Amino acid sequence: MSGDHYFSDKPESSLRKNTITLTLRGHEVELSTASGTFSPGSLDTGTAQLLKWAPTPPESGRFLDLGCGWGPLTTALALESPSASVWGIDVNERALATTAQNAATLKLANVRTSRPEDYPDDAPINLLWSNPPIRVGKEALHEMLKLWLPRLAPEGEAWLVVAKKLGGDSLQAWLNAGHAGNFTAERTETSKGYRILRVRRS
Repeated sequence: MSGDHYFSDKPESSLRKNTITLTLRGHEVELSTASGTFSPGSLDTGTAQLLKWAPTPPESGRFLDLGCGWGPLTTALALESPSASVWGIDVNERALATTAQNAATLKLANVRTSRPEDYPDDAPINLLWSNPPIRVGKEALHEMLKLWLPRLAPEGEAWLVVAKKLGGDSLQAWLNAGHAGNFTAERTETSKGYRILRVRRS
């Protein structure tokens, strides 16, 4: 029995590819998915809520999808802001390969994929979108946010989607207590059991 998780670096399960048709904020696309990544069978509800409620991104800047999986958020950002530099970040090599494949298929030249440690230290983030990997555990999730949120540009924003039953409210309280830095987390929407959080520098 495989011990794979969607946050495994190198999934050991047999690779199974699938193609699904999605409408991402007005853009109809066909995207490949892969077993061993997050929600390979369909667009998960949390990601769908973030796509529904996050505001229109700026026309340009450096955008980051933290925990990109097979790439629906990365793809949406790249389609909506073709002049932006969009980074899909994941520890899962199968997720990175699938996101890169989807970007190439759609001819999205503004997409790059990267492991977390390969992202340049001197590259402030203007916009971060994430359906963070809650099941990696609270401690690991907190460490992830303490690493990435301080990389926001002074006027940058992070938009997170977290299920209420999986700690959306406690994560908002943790952020507002200053554990990841001097940030304010505002709940902008509650939809289908998910909290949409907007995080900015205080």
